[in-house]
Amino acid sequence: MNQLDQQVARRLTRFYVMALTVIAVLSISGLLFIRRTISNHDDDSRVVNVAGRQRMLSQRLTKLAVLRTTGLSAADTVSFDSLLHTWSQTHIQLRNGGLQMEKSYTVRKSATLDSMFTRIEPFFQSINQGFSRINNPNATEADKKDALRIILRDEFPFLQRMNDIVFQFDTESFERVRTLERIEWWLTIATLLTLLIEGLFIFRPVVSHTRNIIRRLDRSEKALQLANNHMEIANRELEATNQNLAESNRMLVDTQAELLRATEEKYQLQLSEDTVRSAALLEGQEEERKRFARELHDGIGQMLTGLKLHAEKLKSTAVLDEKQRTRFAELCDLIYDIIQTTRQISYNLMPSTLGDFGLGATLRLLAQQTARSSGINVVFDGPRDGERLSPAMEIGLYRIAQEALHNAVKYAGAQTIQITLQQDSRKLLLAVEDNGRGFSVKNLLKDGTPLAIVNGLTNMRTRARLLNGELTITSTPKKGTTVKVSVHLSDN
Repeated sequence: MNQLDQQVARRLTRFYVMALTVIAVLSISGLLFIRRTISNHDDDSRVVNVAGRQRMLSQRLTKLAVLRTTGLSAADTVSFDSLLHTWSQTHIQLRNGGLQMEKSYTVRKSATLDSMFTRIEPFFQSINQGFSRINNPNATEADKKDALRIILRDEFPFLQRMNDIVFQFDTESFERVRTLERIEWWLTIATLLTLLIEGLFIFRPVVSHTRNIIRRLDRSEKALQLANNHMEIANRELEATNQNLAESNRMLVDTQAELLRATEEKYQLQLSEDTVRSAALLEGQEEERKRFARELHDGIGQMLTGLKLHAEKLKSTAVLDEKQRTRFAELCDLIYDIIQTTRQISYNLMPSTLGDFGLGATLRLLAQQTARSSGINVVFDGPRDGERLSPAMEIGLYRIAQEALHNAVKYAGAQTIQITLQQDSRKLLLAVEDNGRGFSVKNLLKDGTPLAIVNGLTNMRTRARLLNGELTITSTPKKGTTVKVSVHLSDN
């Protein structure tokens, strides 16, 4: 290698190292920042949940105080001391910025939240002192009734301000997530810009250098052929030159083969990265659905149930006239509908039967619920208690069936939909077949196709690929559509 080649090689190597270092730094920085922000967001979610629970605890304490003052009995057997201690200690921890639960959580507060806690403090102290007076065994009935009057007077403004605090916590947490999104975009742009610079100043010079070598070799070969026609005496020199040329050609072929191998490895690496990224995104999505379903069921669902109980109790109050009783009955019916809708949304996000009874039982229940809600004849054909699969595979197959069934109900105009599940020790086959209007698979991506269908089919293909399965879609206009996914269980 001559001096010029050494200079070019050193320069290209330096550029490669710089570009890869910048990409590595950007990737690692983004990963560390996102991990830290996700951890902080988990703390924020826990703080919002605990702050929302404070409202329920205050209402529950008020109910127990009323019962204790009036001497009535109730099914609520919780210790008044324990409940009051939990409520007061949690409020103090939220106000001071450190929440002690199963572990320590940091309560990140802005000046707005500090001001809101300052405004709510008089009401908290007043209610807390009232609860303590009612809980005092030495207090007289007059003292307890006076304390109850103060509690009922300050409870509503306390709940209003506590509600504002919960929404402020949630708003500030959402703003921090938006900041994370913006930083992630900047990191992505910086990475793409680095790749562009690498292509312009590294790959392009290498390609130009190789092209010049090939052109010089081509000119040398033509000159040698012309010299053969005119100089017989230069045969030995020509043979030596041909040997050199053959050696150069062999080196060129080896270089091309190495370049092809490197390109193939890069393609396989990119494909693997895309697969891992898709798997991570889907797993994160399922985890977020599971968390949100649990929050709906355990948080909002329980609060609505408590609200319904209070409304039914108020409905039975003797001082209400018939018109007010009718309104309370309508309110109870509305609350019940909201509870049922919340439960249905929670189940759609992450069906509990999938983890308890498996894929077959969950698909059977999905068919029954879809038939009730849509009025379409949805039939499930498969084992109820089949061999259990891994959680990731059961979730992936359920999402594919759910998406295919959704498309059939919303777009196919079908009268009958059949879900088929076949499973043995080596292979699993899942099919969703309808007798709807169908479509042309060749013209799927043309204008006029709803974007939701295209995205849904893409999601199903991605999930099938992550399960090492094969997804096939067969459809004929006016003759229905069949979506099949086949998974070799021995490969999983």
